Amino acid sequence: MKKLLSASVMCADLMNFSKSVRELEEAKIDYLHVDIMDGNFVPNMTFGFDFVNAIKEITDIPLDVHMMVNDPARFIDRMKLDENDILCIHYEADIHIHRALAQIKDRGIKSGIAINPHTRPENIEYLMDNTDMVLVMTVNPGFAGQKIIGCAEEKTRYTRGLLDEWGYADVPIEVDGNINPANAEKLSKSGAEIFVLGTSGLFLKDKSIKQAAEDLRKLL
Repeated sequence: MKKLLSASVMCADLMNFSKSVRELEEAKIDYLHVDIMDGNFVPNMTFGFDFVNAIKEITDIPLDVHMMVNDPARFIDRMKLDENDILCIHYEADIHIHRALAQIKDRGIKSGIAINPHTRPENIEYLMDNTDMVLVMTVNPGFAGQKIIGCAEEKTRYTRGLLDEWGYADVPIEVDGNINPANAEKLSKSGAEIFVLGTSGLFLKDKSIKQAAEDLRKLL
Protein backbone atom coordinates (compact mmCIF):
# COMPACT_ATOMS: atom_id res chain seq x y z
CA MET A 1 0.00 0.00 0.00
CA LYS A 2 1.29 3.47 -0.88
CA LYS A 3 2.67 5.52 2.02
CA LEU A 4 0.92 8.89 2.44
CA LEU A 5 1.93 12.12 4.19
CA SER A 6 -0.61 14.15 6.18
CA ALA A 7 0.60 17.60 7.22
CA SER A 8 -0.59 18.84 10.62
CA VAL A 9 -1.82 22.36 9.92
CA MET A 10 -1.59 23.35 13.59
CA CYS A 11 2.19 23.30 13.06
CA ALA A 12 2.07 25.48 9.93
CA ASP A 13 2.67 29.24 9.86
CA LEU A 14 -0.89 30.28 10.70
CA MET A 15 -0.12 33.98 10.21
CA ASN A 16 0.82 33.15 6.60
CA PHE A 17 -1.42 30.16 6.14
CA SER A 18 -2.10 30.54 2.41
CA LYS A 19 1.66 30.60 1.79
CA SER A 20 2.08 27.43 3.87
CA VAL A 21 -0.65 25.70 1.86
CA ARG A 22 1.10 26.62 -1.39
CA GLU A 23 4.33 25.09 -0.03
CA LEU A 24 2.46 21.93 0.96
CA GLU A 25 0.94 21.72 -2.52
CA GLU A 26 4.39 22.08 -4.05
CA ALA A 27 5.64 19.27 -1.82
CA LYS A 28 2.74 17.09 -3.06
CA ILE A 29 1.47 16.43 0.45
CA ASP A 30 -1.35 13.88 0.37
CA TYR A 31 -3.56 15.26 3.17
CA LEU A 32 -3.92 18.29 5.40
CA HIS A 33 -4.45 17.05 8.95
CA VAL A 34 -6.79 19.36 10.87
CA ASP A 35 -7.12 18.84 14.62
CA ILE A 36 -10.39 19.90 16.20
CA MET A 37 -10.28 19.92 20.01
CA ASP A 38 -13.05 20.92 22.41
CA GLY A 39 -11.18 21.53 25.66
CA ASN A 40 -13.21 18.66 27.12
CA PHE A 41 -12.26 15.38 25.48
CA VAL A 42 -8.71 16.76 25.48
CA PRO A 43 -7.37 19.67 27.60
CA ASN A 44 -6.79 21.97 24.65
CA MET A 45 -8.73 23.89 22.02
CA THR A 46 -7.76 24.41 18.40
CA PHE A 47 -9.61 24.96 15.15
CA GLY A 48 -13.31 25.26 14.50
CA PHE A 49 -15.56 24.23 11.66
CA ASP A 50 -15.37 27.56 9.83
CA PHE A 51 -11.62 27.09 9.55
CA VAL A 52 -12.10 23.63 8.04
CA ASN A 53 -14.55 25.02 5.50
CA ALA A 54 -12.22 27.91 4.68
CA ILE A 55 -9.38 25.50 3.90
CA LYS A 56 -11.64 23.73 1.42
CA GLU A 57 -11.99 27.02 -0.43
CA ILE A 58 -8.25 27.54 -1.01
CA THR A 59 -6.81 24.11 -1.86
CA ASP A 60 -7.60 20.81 -3.52
CA ILE A 61 -5.47 18.83 -1.05
CA PRO A 62 -7.87 16.43 0.70
CA LEU A 63 -8.50 17.07 4.37
CA ASP A 64 -7.81 14.59 7.16
CA VAL A 65 -9.97 15.99 9.98
CA HIS A 66 -9.25 14.58 13.42
CA MET A 67 -12.03 15.35 15.89
CA MET A 68 -10.90 15.17 19.51
CA VAL A 69 -14.30 16.10 20.89
CA ASN A 70 -16.99 14.48 23.00
CA ASP A 71 -20.18 13.44 21.21
CA PRO A 72 -18.74 14.15 17.73
CA ALA A 73 -21.97 13.28 15.92
CA ARG A 74 -23.29 16.73 16.86
CA PHE A 75 -20.76 18.38 14.56
CA ILE A 76 -20.42 16.13 11.52
CA ASP A 77 -22.83 18.16 9.41
CA ARG A 78 -21.04 21.43 10.20
CA MET A 79 -18.19 20.70 7.78
CA LYS A 80 -18.25 20.86 3.98
CA LEU A 81 -16.28 17.68 3.41
CA ASP A 82 -16.53 15.34 0.44
CA GLU A 83 -15.56 11.86 -0.74
CA ASN A 84 -11.86 12.78 -0.94
CA ASP A 85 -11.69 13.81 2.72
CA ILE A 86 -11.38 11.75 5.89
CA LEU A 87 -13.31 12.55 9.07
CA CYS A 88 -11.83 10.70 12.03
CA ILE A 89 -13.56 10.42 15.42
CA HIS A 90 -12.43 8.78 18.64
CA TYR A 91 -13.64 5.40 19.83
CA GLU A 92 -13.61 6.78 23.37
CA ALA A 93 -15.68 9.89 22.59
CA ASP A 94 -19.16 8.55 21.83
CA ILE A 95 -21.17 5.76 23.43
CA HIS A 96 -22.95 5.30 20.08
CA ILE A 97 -19.78 5.35 17.98
CA HIS A 98 -21.12 2.92 15.34
CA ARG A 99 -24.00 5.30 14.62
CA ALA A 100 -21.64 8.26 14.37
CA LEU A 101 -19.45 6.44 11.86
CA ALA A 102 -22.53 5.54 9.82
CA GLN A 103 -23.51 9.22 9.82
CA ILE A 104 -20.13 10.12 8.32
CA LYS A 105 -20.49 7.44 5.66
CA ASP A 106 -24.00 8.64 4.84
CA ARG A 107 -22.50 12.04 4.06
CA GLY A 108 -20.25 10.42 1.47
CA ILE A 109 -17.11 11.14 3.52
CA LYS A 110 -14.38 8.62 4.35
CA SER A 111 -14.62 7.65 8.00
CA GLY A 112 -11.82 7.09 10.46
CA ILE A 113 -11.76 5.65 13.95
CA ALA A 114 -9.02 6.81 16.35
CA ILE A 115 -7.85 4.88 19.38
CA ASN A 116 -5.94 6.35 22.31
CA PRO A 117 -2.72 4.72 23.57
CA HIS A 118 -4.58 2.82 26.31
CA THR A 119 -7.36 1.51 24.04
CA ARG A 120 -7.11 -2.07 22.86
CA PRO A 121 -7.41 -2.48 19.08
CA GLU A 122 -9.83 -5.40 19.59
CA ASN A 123 -12.46 -2.87 20.69
CA ILE A 124 -13.01 -1.64 17.13
CA GLU A 125 -13.71 -5.01 15.49
CA TYR A 126 -17.45 -4.47 15.17
CA LEU A 127 -17.00 -0.94 13.85
CA MET A 128 -15.02 -1.89 10.80
CA ASP A 129 -17.99 -2.21 8.45
CA ASN A 130 -18.30 1.59 8.67
CA THR A 131 -14.60 2.45 8.89
CA ASP A 132 -12.21 3.47 6.10
CA MET A 133 -9.14 4.23 8.22
CA VAL A 134 -7.80 3.43 11.69
CA LEU A 135 -5.79 6.09 13.51
CA VAL A 136 -3.37 4.72 16.12
CA MET A 137 -2.39 7.54 18.46
CA THR A 138 1.32 7.40 19.24
CA VAL A 139 0.96 10.06 21.95
CA ASN A 140 -1.87 10.96 24.27
CA PRO A 141 -4.04 13.35 22.23
CA GLY A 142 -4.26 17.06 22.88
CA PHE A 143 -0.86 18.66 22.46
CA ALA A 144 1.93 18.87 19.89
CA GLY A 145 5.54 18.18 20.83
CA GLN A 146 5.01 15.15 23.07
CA LYS A 147 7.38 12.19 23.21
CA ILE A 148 6.18 9.13 21.30
CA ILE A 149 4.95 6.30 23.54
CA GLY A 150 7.17 3.25 23.85
CA CYS A 151 4.65 0.72 22.57
CA ALA A 152 3.70 2.65 19.38
CA GLU A 153 5.56 0.36 17.01
CA GLU A 154 4.27 -2.82 18.65
CA LYS A 155 0.68 -1.54 18.77
CA THR A 156 0.77 -0.54 15.10
CA ARG A 157 2.02 -3.98 14.11
CA TYR A 158 -0.59 -5.67 16.28
CA THR A 159 -3.41 -3.52 14.87
CA ARG A 160 -2.30 -4.25 11.31
CA GLY A 161 -2.40 -7.95 12.05
CA LEU A 162 -5.91 -7.73 13.48
CA LEU A 163 -7.25 -5.76 10.51
CA ASP A 164 -5.79 -8.30 8.11
CA GLU A 165 -7.24 -11.16 10.17
CA TRP A 166 -10.69 -9.53 10.19
CA GLY A 167 -10.64 -9.14 6.40
CA TYR A 168 -9.78 -5.43 6.23
CA ALA A 169 -6.34 -5.58 4.65
CA ASP A 170 -7.31 -2.61 2.46
CA VAL A 171 -8.02 -0.33 5.45
CA PRO A 172 -4.95 1.84 6.12
CA ILE A 173 -3.48 2.65 9.51
CA GLU A 174 -2.60 6.25 10.28
CA VAL A 175 -0.13 7.17 13.03
CA ASP A 176 -0.19 10.52 14.81
CA GLY A 177 2.12 11.95 17.44
CA ASN A 178 5.79 13.01 17.30
CA ILE A 179 6.40 11.28 13.96
CA ASN A 180 9.98 11.90 12.82
CA PRO A 181 12.17 10.24 10.17
CA ALA A 182 13.61 7.65 12.57
CA ASN A 183 10.35 6.36 14.02
CA ALA A 184 8.39 6.86 10.78
CA GLU A 185 10.58 4.26 9.11
CA LYS A 186 9.99 1.80 11.96
CA LEU A 187 6.24 2.50 12.02
CA SER A 188 6.10 2.02 8.25
CA LYS A 189 7.67 -1.42 8.60
CA SER A 190 5.12 -2.15 11.33
CA GLY A 191 2.23 -1.50 8.95
CA ALA A 192 1.45 2.21 9.09
CA GLU A 193 0.44 3.79 5.77
CA ILE A 194 -0.50 7.39 6.64
CA PHE A 195 1.83 9.59 8.67
CA VAL A 196 0.69 12.77 10.46
CA LEU A 197 3.64 15.15 10.37
CA GLY A 198 4.29 18.25 12.46
CA THR A 199 7.37 19.94 13.87
CA SER A 200 9.29 16.65 14.22
CA GLY A 201 8.95 15.50 10.64
CA LEU A 202 7.83 18.17 8.18
CA PHE A 203 7.85 21.74 9.53
CA LEU A 204 11.56 21.85 10.27
CA LYS A 205 13.89 24.79 10.90
CA ASP A 206 16.74 23.46 8.77
CA LYS A 207 14.79 22.12 5.77
CA SER A 208 12.08 23.29 3.44
CA ILE A 209 8.75 21.47 3.55
CA LYS A 210 9.44 20.08 0.09
CA GLN A 211 12.86 18.70 1.06
CA ALA A 212 11.54 17.21 4.32
CA ALA A 213 8.73 15.49 2.41
CA GLU A 214 11.11 14.11 -0.18
CA ASP A 215 13.44 12.75 2.50
CA LEU A 216 10.56 11.06 4.31
CA ARG A 217 9.25 9.43 1.17
CA LYS A 218 12.66 7.89 0.54
CA LEU A 219 12.61 6.35 4.01
CA LEU A 220 9.06 5.03 3.77
